Amino acid sequence: MQNRQSLFKMMNHRWFMVLGLSFIICHLSLTPVRAQQSAFKFGFLSYEAALQSMPEYTLVQQQMADLRALYQAETKRVEDEFNRKYEEFLEGQHEFPKTILQKRQTELQELMEKNIAFKENSRQELAEAEKKAMAPLKIRLIEQLGKIGRERGYAFIVDTDQKALPFINPAMGEDINKLVQDALK
Repeated sequence: MQNRQSLFKMMNHRWFMVLGLSFIICHLSLTPVRAQQSAFKFGFLSYEAALQSMPEYTLVQQQMADLRALYQAETKRVEDEFNRKYEEFLEGQHEFPKTILQKRQTELQELMEKNIAFKENSRQELAEAEKKAMAPLKIRLIEQLGKIGRERGYAFIVDTDQKALPFINPAMGEDINKLVQDALK
């Protein structure tokens, strides 16, 4: 008798599970698709436009322009020095003894190699300086995007600069360019 009761309880339990799952599946299948879509929201913006709208952006760009000008001035100075020494070499090459000629050729070669290395190091240092100067701005922008995303209930925010999204349905997404730019000021 007890085996029968436990069998009956097990069958009853399974029946309730099947009934419950069936109810959930029916409910989900009957839920209108439009209602599901309206619950899904996202924002989109031009990341670069938002970054450039920040007051600090102009200051960083000016600092970078000043730093580039310093590197360009130094590059011009070493190029002028190289050109002057090369002209002196060309003017005196017929009069120089062999050892002086070889010494000057070696000096010119070393100077040219140093100039090439300086230009490459300058490019790297400028890129690193710009990355370092822009980091706080990018962090602030990302924090602001997170705040706006949470406040407005977005699933995500899309950067439209990369042209990876040729179509965005405005009924499902919201253009937040102006909102972000105003928040960053």
